[in-house]
Amino acid sequence: MGAPSSPGFQLEQTFFGFKPEDRVALHESLFNLVWYGAGRWDWETLYTMPVYIRRFWIKKINKMTEEAEQRAEQQRSKQQSRQKQKIVKSPL
Repeated sequence: MGAPSSPGFQLEQTFFGFKPEDRVALHESLFNLVWYGAGRWDWETLYTMPVYIRRFWIKKINKMTEEAEQRAEQQRSKQQSRQKQKIVKSPL
């Protein structure tokens, strides 16, 4: 038994595909990998990359970014403590 042949009949997708609302998240993750990957990959390479590898790199870049932010915060706190120590008070 086949599908009806009426012109208004639409079959549901029978293959894997993204819903329209999922495509935005996909392309945003691809953009972020291209942008924060510092030229490691081009868009086409990432688009054809297996999902599990793409997720690995997303996690890796997120971890590296968080570590860099922590180091920057430590540097800022060290500089602020040094500035406080340099303040000379009058002897009176």
